[in-house]
Amino acid sequence: MGKLLSVNLLQRVIVALIGIPLLLWVIGSGGLLFFSFFSLLALLAIFEFHRLALQKAHPPPLWVVLLITLLFQVNFYLHYAEVWELLLAVLLALMVMELFLKEGSPLLNLGSLFPGLLYVNLSFGSLLRLRLETAHDNGESMVFLMFFCVWGADIFAYFGGSTLGGKFIRRKLFERLSPNKTWEGFLSGLIGSISAALVYGSFVPQLPLKTALLTGVLIGLASPAGDLVESMFKRDAGVKDSSGLIPGHGGVLDRFDTIMFVSPFIYFITFYL
Repeated sequence: MGKLLSVNLLQRVIVALIGIPLLLWVIGSGGLLFFSFFSLLALLAIFEFHRLALQKAHPPPLWVVLLITLLFQVNFYLHYAEVWELLLAVLLALMVMELFLKEGSPLLNLGSLFPGLLYVNLSFGSLLRLRLETAHDNGESMVFLMFFCVWGADIFAYFGGSTLGGKFIRRKLFERLSPNKTWEGFLSGLIGSISAALVYGSFVPQLPLKTALLTGVLIGLASPAGDLVESMFKRDAGVKDSSGLIPGHGGVLDRFDTIMFVSPFIYFITFYL
């Protein structure tokens, strides 16, 4: 078991050494590169969610949901329609399509896919708007801050949970969905997120320190929720990982679950507080 853990940790470190500089470059570049990269992640995420839905129902064909996802992401980039208008059009189209599909229950078929379709597209869409919206000067800084806080929370939670987990608080954080999560890991992740926010905020003078601190606290508190939501879907579908795309991490849903969950909150903090 220890050998498997060490191999997994090594894979995580190698992926981080390659992936983190790539992500920082993409975030800093913005524009079409940022849109293309994260739209690709959205397509991979919806592919994985469709795979989960197939374990429980007969959702619309994969090419349909990929096309819908691409349409959503392009719309977030080009702003040619209101989001609610696009949502209404997609919902009507999927219900009409279900009239011609003969397998399974229409309620289960649509219900198995629509939460993921909304979650993936609106989460990545809010990330796109946050970075690419030129009307707000702090968009780029907030995206960097969000990733640093998530990484800080993940690193502190991983090592805090593995070394201190169960030593002070016997009860697990959320045993029904994630038996390995501990309160010590959660508190360590909260400290990691706040620390990352304070360090980042001290080096970015145009970003108010109170905004950075609020972001760090919010991400530290919300990080487990993003992971637990994805665990809920995976456990219901009876799979361990959403895919094996990223060595040591699983799939896009596994690796970006926290980013997806917190992106809408960071969007609201940036534009409405």
